[in-house]
Amino acid sequence: MESAGENRLKLTLHYDGSAFFGWQIQREERTVQGEIQSALERLTGGPSTVIGSGRTDRGVHAMGQVAAVSVPARWSPDELRRALNAMLSDDVWVERVDRVTPDFHPRYDAVARTYAYHLGLSSEAFSPFRRRWCWAFDRRLDRGILDQTASQLPGTHSFKRFAKAGQPERGYMCTIMSATWEPWENLGLRFSVTADRYLHHMVRYLVGTMVQMACGQRPTAEFIDLLHNEDTDLETSPPAPPEGLFLARVDYPEPANEDGLDTHSTRSTPTP
Repeated sequence: MESAGENRLKLTLHYDGSAFFGWQIQREERTVQGEIQSALERLTGGPSTVIGSGRTDRGVHAMGQVAAVSVPARWSPDELRRALNAMLSDDVWVERVDRVTPDFHPRYDAVARTYAYHLGLSSEAFSPFRRRWCWAFDRRLDRGILDQTASQLPGTHSFKRFAKAGQPERGYMCTIMSATWEPWENLGLRFSVTADRYLHHMVRYLVGTMVQMACGQRPTAEFIDLLHNEDTDLETSPPAPPEGLFLARVDYPEPANEDGLDTHSTRSTPTP
């Protein structure tokens, strides 16, 4: 929270998750949160707590992660963005910094998050310059089955069967606003999903299950059972690899304050 002599700032971040042990700070491992906090402490001369809109797991990337931090008022948004980008490693980039109201919380104020998953189906996807950011896949898929299973997702459902770990205190219900497969450049397909919340590994389990069905390895009827019957004995397919997953965008309500601060505006970071 902001105190006297401080500004509350919102950071929009891109990062390549390949060399990170996820977002959340860990004592002995390199994480995105730890990297940014360390840079801020060197710049401001004091401890800085960076709060993210949500955690990304080890190996997962972002092109629209949102974080917030309170810094001494002498730092303008543009100055802090330039200083951070000069200090951070090449696998983290601050796209923009905006001043926000003191009560802005990037996690609790978010109304939706969009993830994108890259499925590489062409030979070029196996290039070392591509396969770090996609699931390079060399089997034939039925695109119609991918579309059919994705079409079942919009709405409010229990995703208990599509979660690595349970969240009994918050429940398993998530509301998906949209879920589509679409062409990804000339390399393959991209799965884009927007929801109010996600369970642990949920997107990766969804993609892994849809892909296995599109390969003819399990019937599509099982997808409906997994989605609508949380007590089913069926198990989800193995999760898709983390390197194909991107946090693409975090949405907030429109600002209601009079001074025009960018507190809760809905941003549209380009989907990767």
